[in-house]
Amino acid sequence: MVCGFYAMKPHYNLAETRTPDGARLSLHEHDGSYCVRLNGQDLMHSSTSASEVLLGELAHTLIDTKAPTRTLIGGMGLGYTLKAVLAKAGPKAVVEVGELMPEVIEWNRTFMANLNGKLLDDPRVQVRLGDVVITIQKARPNSYDAILLDVDNGPIPMVHAGNFRLYGPRGLEAIKSKLRPGGRLAIWSASPDHTFEKRLRAAGFVAQAIPAKLFPTAKRSAYVIYVGDKPLEEPVKK
Repeated sequence: MVCGFYAMKPHYNLAETRTPDGARLSLHEHDGSYCVRLNGQDLMHSSTSASEVLLGELAHTLIDTKAPTRTLIGGMGLGYTLKAVLAKAGPKAVVEVGELMPEVIEWNRTFMANLNGKLLDDPRVQVRLGDVVITIQKARPNSYDAILLDVDNGPIPMVHAGNFRLYGPRGLEAIKSKLRPGGRLAIWSASPDHTFEKRLRAAGFVAQAIPAKLFPTAKRSAYVIYVGDKPLEEPVKK
């Protein structure tokens, strides 16, 4: 009788760097799947990317894709949100990718080129290296049709404490001023945050919380995407 065995496929630590807060950010590969970890804890994984795809799909549900559009994606991640946006964006679209960590862009171009990294070469894509807060602050008023944020763990920052500036009242007001009337803000969150949903409404957005799954066939939703639509007309203040 011939005995055989199945060899375990190895795990590879492909690269690592440090965040501005000093945490260790690392890229791993196993059997064709990729994972980014923060201090050894899974931050994002290519096999559980349904919520990132949904975030991108939510960008253009209210937008005429035949017209010129401008979308800002805060956080490149593994590129699934970018992929979903480009799939729906028209030929005249501009899709800006704001990424704090230049290493993440490089990892996508090299190690993950065959995942979604090649999308960075799409002529509609513009990479904005640096803090997405600064990118938003420097943008002209009413310049974006959609702003999608997946820069952290959601409204409660995990990777970079400064990200709270995006989710506070002043941050939301700044974001709203950069959206065109009828534009959309969508924020990925690892968990429900009812206080944040109220904050969205207080900032003048038409808000909703959309459940998001780990993968399409999952029975339960693991995450939440908070959507805030800017009204076509601002209400008259009394």
